[in-house]
Amino acid sequence: MKNRSTSRSAFLVWTTGFLFCLGLSNIYAQNDEKYRVRLRADYVKIMEGDAYLNIKATAKIEDETLPVPNLEIAVYNEVEGEEIILGNTKTNMKGESRFVLNKSDLKADSTNTFNLGISFNGNDSFKKASKSTSFKDAHIEANLISKDSINYLTATLKETVTDSLLVGEALDVQVQRLFRPLKIGEEFNFTDENGTILVTIDKGIPGIDGNLIIEVVLNDSDSYGTVKAIVNAPVGTPIVDESTFDQRKMWSARNKTPIFLLIFINLTIAVIYGLFILLISNLFRISKN
Repeated sequence: MKNRSTSRSAFLVWTTGFLFCLGLSNIYAQNDEKYRVRLRADYVKIMEGDAYLNIKATAKIEDETLPVPNLEIAVYNEVEGEEIILGNTKTNMKGESRFVLNKSDLKADSTNTFNLGISFNGNDSFKKASKSTSFKDAHIEANLISKDSINYLTATLKETVTDSLLVGEALDVQVQRLFRPLKIGEEFNFTDENGTILVTIDKGIPGIDGNLIIEVVLNDSDSYGTVKAIVNAPVGTPIVDESTFDQRKMWSARNKTPIFLLIFINLTIAVIYGLFILLISNLFRISKN
């Protein structure tokens, strides 16, 4: 009986120790768990300007999707199974980065498709991740025309390599603004059989010196990415400068204080100091008497 009791006690001690060690290993495993990074790469091309990748890195941490800053990300061109490194970039505090592409460095496959990839090698906090994006090169030719005193913007969309017209693609037409662009024309401007759209420019749109910066955008296309053409159009209504910043107003800068307010305040101060001087002089006379 005594031996049986001893063996039971030893078994309980061993089982308890095993479970304790298992619990500790689970705790350390949870503490050492790395988060999964989600990468996104969007191709953007500005006509007569740069072509670049808009890169964004996020991770789900404690049931909340957060941007991941300071990630070193490699950008490469996939050609016939080979990865040609184009460069490296780092995400900012918003988890974003813009990698400008050198068009002469890019190589397409046999279908005239460019295949680009981005990758993160991982670190102590995040697992490694990668993302690829594919696109063909497209071209937007936009012009301003006038007919019967009405201003129009016309734009033609083509595939660059084959010079073929792209029919049935939706183009956005918008005027650049500080916070959010002002859309003009129809909600969806689809290219016709000539790959062209024609949009009326409404009168009365304000612009500095009457100039409008109009954008024609193929937005986030599955085949071509985002392509944008910019047109400077002197067809707006000149903005009248109603700023009173350099005038003497109540809400102007300190050195532009209204004259009447300066006079009133200085007279008030002079009267108060005069009363103090009068009271002090009277007290001095009383003390002498």
